[in-house]
Amino acid sequence: MSKILYVFNTISRLRERYYAASLGKESLIKILSEAEVAEQVYNSNALENSTLTLEDTEKILLQINLDRYISEREIFEAKNLARVVSYIDTKAKEQEITLDVILLLHKMLMANIRDDVAGRFRKAGEYVRVSNHIAPGPEEITRRLEKMLAGYNAASHENIIKRITLLHLTFEQTHPFVDGNGRIGRVINNYLLIREGFVPVNIKFIDKEMYYEAFKEFNEKGATGIMEEIVGRALTNSYYKRLAYLEGARIITLAEYAKEYKESHSNLINKANRQTIEAFLEKGVWKIGVNQNKNNL
Repeated sequence: MSKILYVFNTISRLRERYYAASLGKESLIKILSEAEVAEQVYNSNALENSTLTLEDTEKILLQINLDRYISEREIFEAKNLARVVSYIDTKAKEQEITLDVILLLHKMLMANIRDDVAGRFRKAGEYVRVSNHIAPGPEEITRRLEKMLAGYNAASHENIIKRITLLHLTFEQTHPFVDGNGRIGRVINNYLLIREGFVPVNIKFIDKEMYYEAFKEFNEKGATGIMEEIVGRALTNSYYKRLAYLEGARIITLAEYAKEYKESHSNLINKANRQTIEAFLEKGVWKIGVNQNKNNL
């Protein structure tokens, strides 16, 4: 069995567990989603070289004064992306994604940051380069994105990791906007995951090097393996976190788990990074839910 198929089968089982555990717990699910907004915003902005820390981001969203200077742009980047993340949590279930929806999300993201380019694709004369990759010309954008969405919808029989991965890589390779492409691309991932009954993913800043290597692999070889691994791990991580809370587990750090059960902490971290144990990252700390029968490992 291929690695990606194994991961997909694991996610399918986690998805069934999630549905069973979530019955009658709508308020807890809502709290978990709201609590995750700051982390989503922090990681996505950090992948785009924002200087905001997670603590900065939380303070901005809670309207708490910061103890250092933060540019107006970074403040709006945090507030706007939080608004978009919260918006899609409900909107994705109601409306199929279209180019108009993507433009609306971009307008929300770029408001008060780049109003001159907010809510529109690149136009004649506007070219962008990401590292060594020069994005297609403006005249190709609409055709490429329509083909991207059509391909995604036509592949509904394939596993969600492959579909999301190909769409994300294609979107970022096209780079349809003057600014905000990465953040909107990751928002689109979650829009589609939520719409299809999966939980959203949070691609972490600590995976930045691997994340950008995935784009290089796609641009140079047309291969998707690295991004499939990133998306697969992010999705299992999201399920492990939610299941720990929904199933009423005792949530402790991996360091505490190692001490309590006399396990090697470094070995547990390695397993957590590979997502071969039900550990999850929360605010940069590896945690795990411990059930009575200790079946996490």
